[in-house]
Amino acid sequence: MKKKQQQQQHGGGGGCPDARPPAAAVAAGGGPGPGGGWRRRRPLSLLPFLSLRDYGFCMAALLLFCLGSLFYQLNGGPPHFLLDLRHYLGNSTYLDDHGPPPQKVLPFPSQVVYNRVGKCGSRTVVLLLRILSEKHGFNLVTSDIHNKTRLTKNEQMELIKNISTAEQPYLFTRHVHFLNFSRFGGDQPVYINIIRDPVNRFLSNYFFRRFGDWRGEQNHMIRTPSMRQEERYLDINVCILENYPECSNPRLFYIIPYFCGQHPRCREPGEWALERAKLNVNENFLLVGILEELEDVLLLLERFLPHYFKDVLSIYKNPEHRKLGNLTVTVKKTVPSPEAIQILYQRMRYEYEFYYYVKEQFHLLKRKFGLKSHIRKPRPRPEFFIPSPLETEEPIDDEEEDDEKWLEDIYKRNKSSLHNTAALTTEMRRQ
Repeated sequence: MKKKQQQQQHGGGGGCPDARPPAAAVAAGGGPGPGGGWRRRRPLSLLPFLSLRDYGFCMAALLLFCLGSLFYQLNGGPPHFLLDLRHYLGNSTYLDDHGPPPQKVLPFPSQVVYNRVGKCGSRTVVLLLRILSEKHGFNLVTSDIHNKTRLTKNEQMELIKNISTAEQPYLFTRHVHFLNFSRFGGDQPVYINIIRDPVNRFLSNYFFRRFGDWRGEQNHMIRTPSMRQEERYLDINVCILENYPECSNPRLFYIIPYFCGQHPRCREPGEWALERAKLNVNENFLLVGILEELEDVLLLLERFLPHYFKDVLSIYKNPEHRKLGNLTVTVKKTVPSPEAIQILYQRMRYEYEFYYYVKEQFHLLKRKFGLKSHIRKPRPRPEFFIPSPLETEEPIDDEEEDDEKWLEDIYKRNKSSLHNTAALTTEMRRQ
C-alpha cells in the first residue's frame, strides 16, 4: 500500500511512463512550476518585457495622442483637455525654459529717409553711404527716378508703400520733397538732410548745367544737347540783371520745398511755405546740417545714428576718398557782380531766412554736444559767393541727370583705392 502511494505521488501509475514536454517547449520557457505543474507559454511579441495589460495601455495613450492632434488641427488650436493636461503636468516647456529663437535686433531708428537737396553735398554723402552700407549691413535704398521731386497723391502713396516695405534697417535716399507718411497711414521715418548757402547752391547749379565737373565740358555738352549755345554761354550777370527765368523766381525758390512738402503752396515763395518748412524741421528731421561745416555734420550723424554712420568721419578723411570726392568740383565757375549778388539776395530772402534758421539750430546742437562753431564775421560780398571747401554738385530738379551709374563707378574706384591703401600699409608693417 505504501509503495502504491509513492507511485501516485510521482505522477505515474500502473507502470505508465511519465508525461514530459518536448525539448522545444522547455527551451521556449516551459517547465515545472513552483507547485510541480507546467507554466503556460507567453505568446511571441515585439515587446516581450510588456504584459498584455501594459501593451494595451500604450496603444490607448497613442490613440489619445492622435485624437488630440486631430482636434488641434480641426479647431485651430489645442483642445481644452490637452491644455488642462499641460497645466496638470506643469507649465514648463522648451520655449518657457529657453525662450523663442532670437529675432533680428533692429536699431532705433530703423527707418531713415535722406531726401537730399540738389547741389548740397549729396554725391559725397551717397558715396559714403554706399561704403557704410556694406560695412554695417543696413539696407541702402535708392530710386531709379531722379528728375521728379513733386508728386501727385497717387505717386506719394506708391512711393511711401515701396519705402515702408523695404527690409529694415533701411536708409532711403532720393531727390524728393518732404513726404508725410502718417497722412497715408504709414510709420513716419526719421529724416536727415543737408543744405548750403542759397547763392552758392544757385551758382553751382548754373555752371554745372553748362559745363559739368571733372568729366569736362565736351562730355557735358553731349549730355545736354538740347541746350542752345547762346544759353550755354549766357553771362551770369545778364541772366540775373535781365531777369531770365533761370535766374528768377520760382526757380530760385528751391531749398524750402524740400522741407515744406508736397502741398502746392510749398512751391510758392512766401511766409506760409517758410513756416511750414520750419515746423517740419522741428518735428520730423533728426538733423539738418550745413554743407559749409560738413565734418561736424558727419560727426553728429555718427553720434545720432551709429548703426548707419559709425566711422563715417574717418572714411571721409581718408586721402583716397577725399581725392575722389574733390572730382565733383564744378568747372568754369565765375563770380557775379556785386549788383547781381544783391539782386539774388533780395529774390532769395525766404531761402536765406530758412538757411539762417537751420544754421542757428545746427550751431545750438553743436554746442550741446561740445563742438565749437566757427562763425565768420559777415562780409559784404564773400558771404554769398565764396565756394565751399568741398564742392559737391547735383543737377537741378527739372533737368536732373541719372548719376547712379556715375556714383557706382566712383564707388568701385574708391573701394579699390581703399583696398590698395590697406594692402600697402600691411606690407609696410611686415617690412
